[in-house]
Amino acid sequence: MTTQDPQRSEFDSSNFIIFLLKWRKQLIIVGFLAALVSAGVSLMITNKYQSTVIFFPAQNSSLSKAVMTMDAAAKNDISTFGEEEQAEAMLQILNSDNIKWRIWSKYDLMNHYEIDPTGDFANTELGQTWESNVNYKRTEFNSIRIDVLDTDPKMAADIANDIAALVDSTKNKMLRDRASQALSVIEDEYNNLTTYMQELDDSLTVLRRKGVQEYDKQIEQITKVYYEAIAANKQGVVRELESQLDTLAKYGSAYKSMTENLEFLRERFVLLRGKYDEVKVDANQNITHKFVVNEAQPQEKKAYPVRWLIVVVSTMSALLLAVLVIIGVENYQRFANQIKD
Repeated sequence: MTTQDPQRSEFDSSNFIIFLLKWRKQLIIVGFLAALVSAGVSLMITNKYQSTVIFFPAQNSSLSKAVMTMDAAAKNDISTFGEEEQAEAMLQILNSDNIKWRIWSKYDLMNHYEIDPTGDFANTELGQTWESNVNYKRTEFNSIRIDVLDTDPKMAADIANDIAALVDSTKNKMLRDRASQALSVIEDEYNNLTTYMQELDDSLTVLRRKGVQEYDKQIEQITKVYYEAIAANKQGVVRELESQLDTLAKYGSAYKSMTENLEFLRERFVLLRGKYDEVKVDANQNITHKFVVNEAQPQEKKAYPVRWLIVVVSTMSALLLAVLVIIGVENYQRFANQIKD
């Protein structure tokens, strides 16, 4: 007589199809009740409508480098789409408190979301509700997608469009603040250089009145005439030329030094003026930093909840839980009978 493997016997007796047929009535009742309850609960969930904005970040952030630099490279072209770096920076701006608080205040979301403003954690609750309704992500095409859920389809579209608009104003403010600091430094340098150049020019004007006009040419010509006057024994001319040579000897080195310094400063002034004009443009720029592909529009069809999905998932979960409970009960009864025998 052969002895049957108890594990094999237990496995055969637990055949899943047989198990389902055995408990089919109970499982049908559980599934029906779960579907009925989940359908009722899903009907109680408030409908929400989703609006979406899609845009590409722009490559260049500096208007002056894009339109004022003579040898601007292609990467400074204002019509160039941004890359991954610009997309990630744009996501950081979208998540900034500045944008959140401005939207919260404009649409009075504390009351709209029915949150008690006097509660101990009102702002925390508002932030959590905001994060559950608003989502930002970078798509596989390197664009930025803004999704907004709300019970009011028009408000959902307005919030999404306003968030996209605030990206520009927020980034422009950041760039203007930084450029304004640079502009202040350049303005000081520009004013100091202008004042110094004027002082040098005034000093040269004084020397010109003393007879020092063009030192190198004057010294060459006067020296030539001086020796010719000596050779011709023209004492009056010699004395006059000696006076001019003394003046050149006295002021010539200063004149030459200031002339060379002023020439160098004028070259520097041209470069500084160009930089000053560029930074001034950046300090006052108010441009868009994105290419909008789709603006948000009020939707006619709700996006949430997906009631059929709630019913299916709830019913399947209930059936799975029921199967696990029945298996547990059967195993417990079998174990209890073995102990009794």
